[in-house]
Formats: sequence, structure tokens, C-alpha cells
Amino acid sequence: MTADELTQPDASPEAPAPSQRGLMLLLLLANASMLAVYMGVGSVLLPLQIAAIDPANKVAVLGVIGGVSAIFATAFNPIAGALSDRNGRRNPWILGGALAALAGLGFIGSVDTVLLVGIGWCLVQATMNVYQAAVTAIVPDRVPVARRGTASALVGLALPVGGTVGVMIASQTTGRLTTGYLVLGALAAGAALLLATFCRDVPRPRVPAPAVPKRERLAAFLSALADHDFRWAFIGRALLVLGYFSVVGYQLYILDDHIALPDGLEPAEAMAVLTPVSMAAMALSTVVGGLLSDRWNRRKIFVGVSAALAGAAMAIPAISPTWTGMLVFSALNGLGFGCFMAVDTAVVTLVLPRAEDAARDMGVLNVANAGPQIIAPFVASAIVTTLGGYTPLFVIGGVLSLLGALSVVLIRGVR
Repeated sequence: MTADELTQPDASPEAPAPSQRGLMLLLLLANASMLAVYMGVGSVLLPLQIAAIDPANKVAVLGVIGGVSAIFATAFNPIAGALSDRNGRRNPWILGGALAALAGLGFIGSVDTVLLVGIGWCLVQATMNVYQAAVTAIVPDRVPVARRGTASALVGLALPVGGTVGVMIASQTTGRLTTGYLVLGALAAGAALLLATFCRDVPRPRVPAPAVPKRERLAAFLSALADHDFRWAFIGRALLVLGYFSVVGYQLYILDDHIALPDGLEPAEAMAVLTPVSMAAMALSTVVGGLLSDRWNRRKIFVGVSAALAGAAMAIPAISPTWTGMLVFSALNGLGFGCFMAVDTAVVTLVLPRAEDAARDMGVLNVANAGPQIIAPFVASAIVTTLGGYTPLFVIGGVLSLLGALSVVLIRGVR
């Protein structure tokens, strides 16, 4: 038994080996549908709706809505994770979160003011993070340590698959936003229902509520950050994700206002071309990186190099704001980000401080994943409006990704 196996949460012995393939497929579907919502709504539908309501202030409005909704995303993920740890179940939180998100997406599609759109997106972020916290915890619950890299690679395919599906659905419903919102919400609800039906909860001991003051409970939520390796994994993930989504979240406006597109190609149509390019590259590096990291039992080199590649790719559209430049950027950035997310997820499961707090601590880690995705529009809008355009946005996004690569070096307990 390795040191990692001695110190990390093992999969439950009640999860039989023959069920692993089915479990991985269901997790891929659950994560892909979640990311279809995040990418389809966040990258296409929400920017289009805001631009239609207030075209003159679209950059600032998108930033404000993103910043406010970040509070909900950041708070609900670790709270939901801790609550699912406490009652010993995942499926009720997965199904409840997805159904509530479907209702929230329907609400957004039915309103036509900035305020109501913002309220609706906050509700969707809160409920989708309830869903995400419980889904994420299934990997440390039920997947053996020796298979974490492979499992993370398969689950990591959710971003290219879900991102492509989400953007394609959204780009086909630009004239029918309500339909787009409802279809994406229905995907998440359907995936949650399948997971809850065919992947029944593994019985877990209920954790009684501690009789401690609220201040101490809050400290317990964040206690994993006191662990050296977990803290640097958190920082590296947050920096890379912030750099990536600061650009990707504004890609529709970048294509409209910054890139010289070929004649007759509209920004939403360009998104439908760029997304499959990026996601195909992401899928390739996700699978190859995850499998090789398991075979060689090396994680840090994959995470560091891929983060550096994602950061370096940001220089291309800054130097060459052309359609060709965006195609090359999308491919290279997809390669770097896909490998990073696949192998970094394995790293995180290997530095969790305590098995009994796996969902809570993965929920804290998900703050580094979900929080920056929602904060990114606020950061991007501030950069674009104060520094005078999208070129500084690419430069700062690249710097953040490179800093994320450097953070990986400081992790000690993983090779």
C-alpha cells in the first residue's frame, strides 16, 4: 500500500468493481450536463440577453451580474457539500439542485429587465452548486485511489462534451432564448434523474451536527485550507480557472468587438465553430493526460506544463486579433486547460485532509472552480473598461494561468 493510499479517502468497499464503468458514464453525463448549463448560458445566452436589454452597458452589466452571483456560487457549494456529508446521502441534493436550477432557468428566460435576469442567475448558480457539490463528492466516495487519474480523465471529458453541447444548443436558440434556457435546464434535470435512479447512494454513517458555535462551524468549513498541499492546490486551481474563464466568458463580446471575423460570420456562429475546436483539443488532452499520469504515477509535471501552455496561448489573440489567431488560440488553450483539469482533479483527491470530510472539502475546493467562473465576468469587465480593450484581458488571463502553474510546484505530497 502506498503512502497516498494510507492517507487519502478510499472508495467505499460497498461500491463493487463491476459497477465502476456504469458509474463513470453516469458521472460523465451528470458533469457534462452541468457544464452545458454553465457554458451555454454563461457564454452565449446570458450575454445575448444582456446585450439586448442594455447594449450600451453590456460589458459592465455582465460584470456586475457575474460578481453578485459569485457570492451565491461560493457560499452554496461548500455548505451543500457539508450537509450531504452530514446526512450521508448525495442523490437528494443532486436531484433537488437540478430541478431547482431548471425552474430558475425558466424564470430567466421569461423576464426582460437586468434586475430580474440577475436575480434569476443568482438562483441558478446557487442551485447548480448544490448539484455540483454532491456530484463531485462521488469520486472520493466510490473510486479507488489507484483509478483516480483515469476516473478524473473520464469525468474531465464533461467539459469538452458539455461545453460543446451547451454552446451548440445556445447558438441554435439565439432567437428563442427561453427555449435555450429550458433545454439546458432539462439536460441537467434528466442527468440528475438518471444518476439518482441507476447510481443509488452508498450507505454512509450520518454525521451528527456538532454542538459548536457558528464561528467555529465556519472555521471548520475552511479548515482544509490550513493543510499545505490542499491550500496550494486550491490556489493553483483558482488562478488557472480565473484566467481561463475571464477570456472564455467574454468570448462572444470579444468576437463582436475585437476580432476581425470573415465576412458573413456572426459572433454566435463563430462561437459554434471555436467551441468544438477547443473542446476536441480538451478531450484529447484530458484522456491522454489522465491515463499517462496514472501509468507513470506522476501528476505535478502534467498539471504544471498544461497550465503554462494555457497561459502562453493567451498571447496569440493579443498579438494577432484575427480569426486564424482565435482558431489557434482555441486549440492550444483547450489542450492546456483539458489536461490541467483532468490531472489536477486527481491531485486534489490525493491531498484531501480527512476522508470523513471529503464532500465538505471537495466543496471548498469547488469554490476555486465555480467561484472564479462566476467572478471572471466582473474581473474581465473591470479590465476591459479601465485598461481600454480586450488585449489587456488576454495578457492578464495569461499571467494568471502561469501563476497557477507555479503554484503546483509548492505541493509536496504528490509526485
